[in-house]
Amino acid sequence: MAKKSGSVMVVGAGVAGMQASLDLANSDYNVYLVDKSPTIGGMMSRLPCIGFRGVECQRNMSADNGAAPRSEDSFPTNDCAMCMFSHRLNDVGGHKNINVITTSEIRNIEGELGNFDVTLVDYSDDEKESKVQVGSVILSSGSQTFDPSALDFLGYQYPNVVTGEEFERLINESEPGTGRLMRPSDKQEPKKIAWMQCVGSRDINRGGNGYCSSVCCLYAIKEVSLVKERMGADLDCAVFNMDIRTFGKDYEKFYNNVRCQDGVRFMKARIHTISEDPETGDLNVRYMDEAGTVLDETFSMVVLSTGLEIPKASVELANRLGIELNHYNFVKTDPFQPVQSSRPGIYICGLFQGPKDIPESVTEASAAACLAGTDIVESRGDDLEKVEFPEEIDVSGQEPRIGVFVCNCGVNIGGVVDVNSVQEYASTLPNVVFTDSNLFTCSDETRDRIKEMIIEHKLNRVVVASCTLENRGEMFMETLASCGLNKYLLEMANIRNQAAWVHANAPDMATQKAKDIVRMSVARAANLNPLQEKIIPVSKHALIIGGGIAGMNAALSLGKQGFDVVLLEKDAQLGGFARKLHHTIEGKDIRAYVEELVSEVNANDKIQVMTEARIIGSKGFQGNFVTQVAVGSGDDMHNIEHGVTIVATGASEYQPKEFLYGEDERVLTQVELSDRLEEKGASDIESVVMIQCVGSRNEEHENCSRICCQSAVKNAIHIKKLNPDARVYVLYRDIRTYGLLEDYYTEARRRGVIFIRFDRETPPELKKTSEGLVVKIKDPVLQRELEISTDLVTLSAGVVANDTAEISRIMKLDRDSEGFFTEAHIKLRPVDMLNEGIFVCGTAHGPKLISESIAQAQAAASRATTFLAKDVIRLSAVTAKVDTDHCVKCLTCVRSCPFDVPVFNEEENCIEISETLCQGCGICASVCPRQTIQLSFYEDNQVTCKIDALLAG
Repeated sequence: MAKKSGSVMVVGAGVAGMQASLDLANSDYNVYLVDKSPTIGGMMSRLPCIGFRGVECQRNMSADNGAAPRSEDSFPTNDCAMCMFSHRLNDVGGHKNINVITTSEIRNIEGELGNFDVTLVDYSDDEKESKVQVGSVILSSGSQTFDPSALDFLGYQYPNVVTGEEFERLINESEPGTGRLMRPSDKQEPKKIAWMQCVGSRDINRGGNGYCSSVCCLYAIKEVSLVKERMGADLDCAVFNMDIRTFGKDYEKFYNNVRCQDGVRFMKARIHTISEDPETGDLNVRYMDEAGTVLDETFSMVVLSTGLEIPKASVELANRLGIELNHYNFVKTDPFQPVQSSRPGIYICGLFQGPKDIPESVTEASAAACLAGTDIVESRGDDLEKVEFPEEIDVSGQEPRIGVFVCNCGVNIGGVVDVNSVQEYASTLPNVVFTDSNLFTCSDETRDRIKEMIIEHKLNRVVVASCTLENRGEMFMETLASCGLNKYLLEMANIRNQAAWVHANAPDMATQKAKDIVRMSVARAANLNPLQEKIIPVSKHALIIGGGIAGMNAALSLGKQGFDVVLLEKDAQLGGFARKLHHTIEGKDIRAYVEELVSEVNANDKIQVMTEARIIGSKGFQGNFVTQVAVGSGDDMHNIEHGVTIVATGASEYQPKEFLYGEDERVLTQVELSDRLEEKGASDIESVVMIQCVGSRNEEHENCSRICCQSAVKNAIHIKKLNPDARVYVLYRDIRTYGLLEDYYTEARRRGVIFIRFDRETPPELKKTSEGLVVKIKDPVLQRELEISTDLVTLSAGVVANDTAEISRIMKLDRDSEGFFTEAHIKLRPVDMLNEGIFVCGTAHGPKLISESIAQAQAAASRATTFLAKDVIRLSAVTAKVDTDHCVKCLTCVRSCPFDVPVFNEEENCIEISETLCQGCGICASVCPRQTIQLSFYEDNQVTCKIDALLAG
């Protein structure tokens, strides 16, 4: 058999494709990232970028890495997405193991897993073909927004009717200096704006799609939040909807915060027509409310929340590659193999697999990277070019020789600041021996020139006047290291954010301020010293806490990559809560799957299973953890050394205190109803009433539990299949069958399941009578009280976190207010925890479906592999150091550090700050009353010299 390739091709350079590429590249695989567009970034980069409180972020990433210029604000935090996303673009564009191939697409893939021959077509100039050999392929070609032009009843032909994407561009293009939105027809401020949900989604009658697009409710709520923040309480915002689907982590809280604002209405309604008043440009919305009343209301603008669909080009690609699609043209996958396509060795992630939000796309991307890497693990590192840096030049005792490189950053800086004037001024500053200006300093060509100038002019300090150290610092640090200079002899002068952007309308002021910033940076550069990073070996072992579906999948994923795994389970057997379940909504056998997983785990010689295990101690840091585990009665003690940790402690079903649960055996949870249907069938059931949101979306548990609606729909369909004559009622607030689950909601209605909505303020009432159970509810359509006699009442109980307080305390892991573990970033790092080297997956992170838990487990394994694939980890030299001779041991640093790094050593009677644990935040240095703590790279003299230079000007 031919040796497998050590390369992977990722098709589609959106947020999912970039994440998959980075995971693979950081796990020592060679990556070809292909996109038919001339830029990378995908859909996320096409939307406008709006900064804090509506201040426009005028991003324009450099052309050398193919980064597109703009992005969106990101719910539920309303962070500017490009402020987050730009780092991802930089990481991809500058990664030595990622080959970005734009304006190209796949024509064909021949061969088999491990040895695919991919034919690419390049459209950048004349059409030409090339061949690339890879071991596996990831398809992440994304989606497009639905075009509402054919739905003339929605009025898209009128100038003041816009799509959500167009509306965000209008916010971005609002009046400079005021942040006020102006409507397209007459440039007047709108007084009333309406949002129309489910345009092109949940609609099989008017040319739309039957599925839910999963993101439209969220982005509409985000847009309401942003425009209200800009325009104030006087703006009237109305969101016309069938259901509000805020099912993601903390999305319900975001929704509640927005809907409680003055002038915001969420209205259950069906839209009939939207017509325009030609004289005013205002729009009349005719709609039918829940009671069946036809109403008219006038708005200044209407926003169509358009859904997502698969582009024709993606369908053609799948057909060429022999990839099976479903009836909506999404790639067909198995619930237990959520990123596996029908063709071995080709994996799917992001919107090509189904409609989803950014966190799920990023998660699936890492999951796909995990499986793609597993296929070719024996060839890891074989296709990489070895990069070796020259021996570091000793600059001790040398006078500073500073080079200043001033960036135009396209028009971002050069369109405001007189860059030539700044360069000329820099040449007059002390210790500056060379200056230069460039169109894009971060381009490959310019960085090569910087290397040449460092050598030619014997530079021993470099100032780059452009953007931020956080944004581009690592790239320029690597430039210095590649020609023998210590990477910490770099200073970044941020003339983009701090001059060009904030003084965009005052070029002279911006130019003068840029000169001041450069003068300060040159002064600081002269005071920089070489710093040495600590190199630590990586323990190539993983610890996984929790032996449910997520934990077992994570263990298998790492074991198959060749890493040793210890899998801890607190119970006597593996399987977790899934052992209480029967079938997925698609009909897959969960218990059979669990038994198969358990057998596979036990048969894998890389996995050591410890049942009846509990953690009693933990210490260490990324790459070098030691965890103390007690097994059984506690006499069997183990010290486990491991490089990474994956937390998969699971969750449980909420035990209701409502609706006579525990008092009447006819009141069940959905899990208990599933048991009954498996054991007894449904032939004896005449009537079942299901009550949604029990233990969720309330004061105690504010968030949505995500899975309850599909559980109710699944069991309702099951009853109707077993006994078509049974009457099934589902009492709900919002039905949240997101994505492709919508088909099952449609099927339930088609089978005769009756859905009745209720408000939070008027929940159903349950009482026992001599004739049985009676549920009382007000029907919003009939506008009258109903009493339903029923054999069974089934409570759709929410998901609650397992008790992990002790683990959280011992391992210093953050949890949210509901007890679920907290991710590092809700959008872009959904399985990383704040503690480096620790990851979370499954329902330990929050409520989710089994398919989502599997994907997240594989994603956590992928992220863990980026650590375990390395022999050593190089730690940042930006760490705090304490002068123990002058420290008075006041413990202010111990109390202030958010990472609990400073400790008092009782034996040595001194404060200690571990270099390996320090995160370099500088809080301890800033609060030390004796100023005995210094932060490397930001020592006192390196800060005060900038102040002196500013005042000297």
